[in-house]
Amino acid sequence: MDYQAALSRLLSLSDFERRADQTIVPKMDLGRIAALLARLGSPHLSAPAVHVTGTKGKGSTSAMVASVLRAQGYRTGLFTSPHLHTFCERIRLDGQMVPQQRFAELLNEAWPHLEAVGADPALGQVTTFELLTAMAFLYFAQERVDLQVLEVGMGGRLDSTNVCKPAVCVITSISLDHMEVLGDTVALIAGEKAGIIKEGVPVVTSPQTEEALAVIRRAAHQRHAPLVEVGKSYQWSLQENSLEGQAFGVSSPRGERLLAMPLLGAHQLENAATALAALDVLQTVGYPVTAEAMVEGFRGVDWPGRLEVLRQRPLVVADGAHNPYSLRRVLETLPQYFAYRNLVVVLGCGRGHDLEGMMAELVPFSLRIVVTRSRHPAAMPTWALREAFARHGIAVQEVEGVDRAVDETVQQAGEDDLVLATGSLFVVAEAIEAVKRVPAELYPSLPRSRRLPQQV
Repeated sequence: MDYQAALSRLLSLSDFERRADQTIVPKMDLGRIAALLARLGSPHLSAPAVHVTGTKGKGSTSAMVASVLRAQGYRTGLFTSPHLHTFCERIRLDGQMVPQQRFAELLNEAWPHLEAVGADPALGQVTTFELLTAMAFLYFAQERVDLQVLEVGMGGRLDSTNVCKPAVCVITSISLDHMEVLGDTVALIAGEKAGIIKEGVPVVTSPQTEEALAVIRRAAHQRHAPLVEVGKSYQWSLQENSLEGQAFGVSSPRGERLLAMPLLGAHQLENAATALAALDVLQTVGYPVTAEAMVEGFRGVDWPGRLEVLRQRPLVVADGAHNPYSLRRVLETLPQYFAYRNLVVVLGCGRGHDLEGMMAELVPFSLRIVVTRSRHPAAMPTWALREAFARHGIAVQEVEGVDRAVDETVQQAGEDDLVLATGSLFVVAEAIEAVKRVPAELYPSLPRSRRLPQQV
């Protein structure tokens, strides 16, 4: 089987991320992934994990932890989602994407077991994300990694990564997102995220609202899990920044660390402190990390599409903010890190995103807004975005296609302006492809007849 054939098989499965109908709620449980992994020889138990959940910052934090572990010389697997340009991005070994042929081989190896699981009516069909999770575990086991860093796909308690054997659990900032699945309050969502906490396994949490923190503290106490609260025992300060990155200090129980990284934004300093706390916990359970590896790892972290500078004059910045909280953080951060005259926002959203909340964040800035639509099947049409803004008396420019929207906005912008492409990671991916001429995989839309298992 070649890579294209593997993609066809992968995309024939139920795919929550790419579903066009956002009213369909998937049935989430661990039965299918557990059965699939058992048939594959339990590869998920071959190495301890750094298990990372949260609403915002979980991918960045995962990338930071993996980069430092790699700098220390540990053979490190990294599983993240979604991808920007290719499915191979999701499964990495020592910083390198899984090769296309190996991706196909992993899928081919898992496929007969997937069919056997799907034949059991009590379990149902394995989903795209569940198969990718199993492939990541299989790859890391075959490559004999020392540690695997796993980013939760959605929630935590019932996410398919939650079968791992963690050495440390990490919960980044929690806010409202995926409410149709996880719940419509921060407390309910925090309960789902805290579902990754295991008996006696240390937990690191980023600063949280009191509502979320109370839930995390209670779950940690019930499971006798030592809890490290970043912001309380770890504090950070920005030292200097440029378009290439930022230097910062972190005070911690292990003393003051001076570090630098290419990722921009005040929220990345919070993520860095969280990653540092997780690495410190790892040291207490048998995985030492030197100060030199810390410096090298943070300096070399690669996590595109998060406040990423794509070009200058005019500045074009891409950030995958997709809910009101994350958009607010980005809008607050821009004037702290960039010098510009006017801000223009190129915005595209997915169905199911809190558009009203995001508009509420944009309205006070009196910005010029260009609405667009990515090629993702769950993307909201431009006319729907235009009409939503019109209900608030806001006129927007409507341009179909992210590439066209970015190109036209850059042409119309002044040299001292800043163009922000945001609203979803899919918009960010296409903005990067348009500006940097990055090739991308193109996938067919899901057939209208495809239906995911319903939530019961």
